[in-house]
Amino acid sequence: MNKLKLRLQLEQFFLEDIGERDTTSELIFGDDEQGELVFIAKENGIFCGEEIIRTGFSLLDNDMVIDLEVRDGEGFKKGQKLVTITGQVTTLLKGERVVLNLVQRMSGIATRTKEAVNIVDSTSTRIVDTRKTTPGLRMLEKYAVRCGGGFNHRFGLYDGVMIKDNHISFAGSISKAVEKVKSNLGHMVKIEVEIESKEQLLEAIEAGADVIMFDNRTPDEIKEWITLVPEGIVTEASGGITLENLYKYKHTGVDVISLGFLTHTIQSIDISAKVHVK
Repeated sequence: MNKLKLRLQLEQFFLEDIGERDTTSELIFGDDEQGELVFIAKENGIFCGEEIIRTGFSLLDNDMVIDLEVRDGEGFKKGQKLVTITGQVTTLLKGERVVLNLVQRMSGIATRTKEAVNIVDSTSTRIVDTRKTTPGLRMLEKYAVRCGGGFNHRFGLYDGVMIKDNHISFAGSISKAVEKVKSNLGHMVKIEVEIESKEQLLEAIEAGADVIMFDNRTPDEIKEWITLVPEGIVTEASGGITLENLYKYKHTGVDVISLGFLTHTIQSIDISAKVHVK
């Protein structure tokens, strides 16, 4: 995770929430009052967010003492203490909501990803995310996927070529689209082509695609078509795959299964924040 980018993002998040000041806390507590803020899990999950906690509270007060009971990627149980932050009560209350919201969401993504990884239970097929992330939170959400044992697809439009149905329609064919890309592309970037039929699969192979995505294809179709793919071309299954039907794709032979639901329909893990005045 890019720590400089994280710091800048958290600064903006705090500015949005705190504004000029935390009116309530500053009217109740003095600057000399110290306390503890404890995060406690209200359900089982996979933790993600230690750098959020460290960077977030240090932005507000560099003298905060942070004691993490669990690290990124580790599992936790309902009722378990996750972290204790000690410092000024007013500062703890200022940072609580922003930090907790992010930790809950990222832990939710890590937990869901771990569930998917466990269902596939394979060393040869990777679970990966997509670009269906929350605007502004992509770096954090993709990091959470890694904490859950998954891998990252491309981070944006800039770091990989993915020729999808609309590109193919505008270009006229897969062959024409790949040809145009190859004539302008550097050797370090791979080309992925999305296919929806056996004819498109053969055309993508002939055009020299590096990665072929079976888009919205059934497990049986994938198992049949994948036998036509030469060794050295990476294969990916995507579209219409849920946590409930994921097991049907584990024996298709694909190298990658990309899952949009890891980040776009996630439920945050329930974590409570308890403050104790010292």
